[in-house]
Amino acid sequence: MSSQTLYLAKKKRLVGLFVLASVAILFLVIPNLVGIEIALPLRLTSLGLLAVYVLLSFEIVHRTTIAMVGATFVIIIAITTGLFDASMSLEFVISSIDFNTIGLLLGMMIIVVILGETGIFEYLGLRMSKASKGNMWRLMVMFCVFTATVSMFIDNVTTILLIVPITISIFRTLRISPIPFIMAQVLASNVGGTATLIGDPPNILIGSAVNIDFNSFIINMGPTVAISLLASLFILKFQFRKDLGQKPHNLEDLLSQDEKVLIKDRSVLKKSLAVLTAVIILFVIHGSINIEPSIIALSGAGILMLVAKSRPEHILNQVDWSTLIFLAGLFIIISGAEKAGLIDLLSNAALQISGGNPWILFFMIIWLSAIGSAFIDNIPFAATMIPLISAISNTESITAVFGSLAINPLWWALSLGVGFGGNGTLVGSSAGIVATGLAEIKGYKITFNKFLRVGFPFMIASVAVGSIVLLIDVLVRLNLAA
Repeated sequence: MSSQTLYLAKKKRLVGLFVLASVAILFLVIPNLVGIEIALPLRLTSLGLLAVYVLLSFEIVHRTTIAMVGATFVIIIAITTGLFDASMSLEFVISSIDFNTIGLLLGMMIIVVILGETGIFEYLGLRMSKASKGNMWRLMVMFCVFTATVSMFIDNVTTILLIVPITISIFRTLRISPIPFIMAQVLASNVGGTATLIGDPPNILIGSAVNIDFNSFIINMGPTVAISLLASLFILKFQFRKDLGQKPHNLEDLLSQDEKVLIKDRSVLKKSLAVLTAVIILFVIHGSINIEPSIIALSGAGILMLVAKSRPEHILNQVDWSTLIFLAGLFIIISGAEKAGLIDLLSNAALQISGGNPWILFFMIIWLSAIGSAFIDNIPFAATMIPLISAISNTESITAVFGSLAINPLWWALSLGVGFGGNGTLVGSSAGIVATGLAEIKGYKITFNKFLRVGFPFMIASVAVGSIVLLIDVLVRLNLAA
């Protein structure tokens, strides 16, 4: 590493530590000076949560280390301030971690590792390179539409697990950085996944709490997502205009190659595709069979390892454990902030500001959820918002306007906000975390700041488009119901 690089890295760390110290002063000193009453547990856990994002932003230490230390800090604060007794710490940790998400990721990672060893990703990479004929914009449209569509029918984390290796394979062949395309796929995946019950984990939470079925989700959210995706493509074209102007290398050689020779083991490929197809089908019908997606994914992984005669130690060595541990730590940190009352405080403030006006509340839920989900993982944020929306959905002012509809539009506002809002930052959605983890393993680093510069403007623009389209859709349905 050059002396200039070391100097810049040291300077960046110093700036990050200064920002962290400033945040600490704001939370520990300023509220007292201006007479704002904030409980000590809330103040300290909020400080811990913000510290994590500052450290992530300035890359002072590795994100997995940040999550582990942050989780430890939150547990210590919770015990010392009386949020729970020390004897309940293990129970708190277990209840905080979303093992359904962790299990789903682990199972799909194993399936993707085995599938990848057959050569299928290289095969698809060559086929897609040929189809694009070297046009990077055409390739980005193909990738984004494909990713968004697949994310409608399997959760967006699984979609990212499948599509990112293909992307890396293509661009290694073309000798162009895949980072812009990986980020575009994450953004498209979160947009597409918002359309259905199973496309995004928060939608699963909403559907389960309010008993919304698959068809209702796609009928009510599908048109909004479709129009938002179309607008998103042009946003991405503007954001990545320089990268899309690059010329690929070795294109002529690629066009003349036979992609069939890239398949290394057809027997394992057939078995892998059969298991993957079965897992996807079970994902689609999991609500009716009452089996959690994590059980489906882990069972599929175990069956595939058996029929493919894979060596467990070889396969498990390729699992991205760093990302799984990071997610677990993040769940604990967010749960601590939630237990201290941070998310309730933000949500209740929004409800009071709206004054009970249904349309103000409609837009406030969208934008509060979007901004909140950009910085707080959208799964626990959605889980916290659900009981609040349930409580206000039956109030007189709300039912007077939305009572003629079978499903209160505030639920669609929440789905749109948490789904699109996850694109705001690297840690806003599990799809973003997983994608950057996969990219880092292959030697392509997507920093918190790099994602923020693209994701946050994209999130603002897509939420603006989506909220307008959703509003029009709700007004049409109200007129039809009148």
